[in-house]
Amino acid sequence: VQLVESGGGLVQSGGSLRLSCAASGFTFSRYAMSWYRQAPGKERELVATITSAGGSTVYADSVKGRFTISRDNAQNTVYLQMNSLKPEDTAVYFCYAAIVYSGNYYSHWGQGTQVTVSS
Repeated sequence: VQLVESGGGLVQSGGSLRLSCAASGFTFSRYAMSWYRQAPGKERELVATITSAGGSTVYADSVKGRFTISRDNAQNTVYLQMNSLKPEDTAVYFCYAAIVYSGNYYSHWGQGTQVTVSS
């Protein structure tokens, strides 16, 4: 199982980035996918979640209206479009896959990609 994030980098405040997470080794289309982030000295927090078929999304209040999560099940990839970035969005962003199957919870994490927003 692999989740490989890409697209992070350094951007100025007000700029945009698009993160990608390429999945392999499991049935991607059955999993809900999420993006989490962790800033230095802080706990990991949920940024956004999308259901397996992409019909429903949930966002943290701090990113609503600025970030958009989407997925392409044919390409086994989930995206996070980040607009109007702020310095407080600086963090390592992680891709997360989860499913409840036959009463068991299965999940996978990516290795993370750094996003740095300068003021």
